[in-house]
Amino acid sequence: MHSFTLAAVAALALSSLGACSGNKDPQETAQEQNEVKNDAATPSTEMGKVEEKKMDFDSEFLTKAASGGMLEVELGKLVSQKGVSAEAKQFAQHMVTDHTKANEELKAIAARKNITLPDGLADDHKDVYDDVADEKGLDMDKKYLKEMQKDHEEDVKEFTEASVKASDPDIKAFATKTLPTLKMHLDMVNKDLPKVEAMK
Repeated sequence: MHSFTLAAVAALALSSLGACSGNKDPQETAQEQNEVKNDAATPSTEMGKVEEKKMDFDSEFLTKAASGGMLEVELGKLVSQKGVSAEAKQFAQHMVTDHTKANEELKAIAARKNITLPDGLADDHKDVYDDVADEKGLDMDKKYLKEMQKDHEEDVKEFTEASVKASDPDIKAFATKTLPTLKMHLDMVNKDLPKVEAMK
């Protein structure tokens, strides 16, 4: 009876979350739904609270990585079509290929773990997309590569942390496996950005 009540409360909370998430950040909405599920899945003991915290860390990592991955692909598509420098266009194509693959793996893990992912870009990622899309020509390339440099510095930090801290072995393995690709992207953008910035 107790577990049925918890499931009913979780379902009710999830449906009311969905109803009032009008203009809410998709990443926050997804994480709130995950926290409701994690709360319902763990007993209200000290050990249960520790377990819930671990589950919240794992789901938060995946929701953020999902939005970040979407941004990489969407911006990559934009710049590979509208960019002007060979460096920016090639880098953008790499982002589309590598992050599409990583996003598919991430989605499969989230589905297996019953983790809700954002259905669109997080607000801060949407702002980055709009900022780059507002630029034209070489200015777009420069803005794009600057944003990718910043983005991959954060990614490397977050994936390094998840490769150590994630409690779910599959999520930990995904972070560990993806990390070398992200470091390679950071090396690439660190080489490409000065070249493009030197262009007139």
